[in-house]
Amino acid sequence: MAGSDRAAEAPTAHASAPAAPEAVKILIAGGFGVGKTTMVGSVSEIAPLRTEEPLTAAGLDVDDLAGIEEKWATTVALDFGRITIGRELVLYLFGTPGQQRFWFMWNDLAIGALGAVVLVDVRRPESSFAAIDFFERRGIPFVVGVNGFHGRHPYPAEEIREALALPEHVKVLLCDARERGSSRDVLVALIDQLIDAAAGAAAS
Repeated sequence: MAGSDRAAEAPTAHASAPAAPEAVKILIAGGFGVGKTTMVGSVSEIAPLRTEEPLTAAGLDVDDLAGIEEKWATTVALDFGRITIGRELVLYLFGTPGQQRFWFMWNDLAIGALGAVVLVDVRRPESSFAAIDFFERRGIPFVVGVNGFHGRHPYPAEEIREALALPEHVKVLLCDARERGSSRDVLVALIDQLIDAAAGAAAS
């Protein structure tokens, strides 16, 4: 019968579309010239949004280029990228500006962020102290990525942890912000840390 055919062709009531992946906001932070824009660009699966402007003579008295003399541009607002970790998880990455005169933007960028990566340049570790302090004060979980410029890592992770006075629960990872796989490993470590923290909170 025609009515029976139509009933057979109708979709079943319990059929449902696949659930959309959960979106998580992550900040990539650190001092001036530590590799934030490079990390977002290396790991993003979309063309990253960048707000870079050339460094000019007007900033010579403001920007400390010691150790990064080859740097020619700087982020003046944010970097934005996206990476899919799995079927159920997509990370939206927001790179913060590193220069002190743009730090006022960090508060707005941090709204809704579940965690952060603080990049550290071992040649200038003091440049990332402010970022570490920022996330500690606000209770935003973070991991530390030690960016090995030119692939060099002169100090082990635990020695860097001691130098930065980081607690044991904060993961410290040696990385190369130019390499997609290395940057992805840092982000996965952050997600693992967030999951462990959530599990601990649920158990207490």
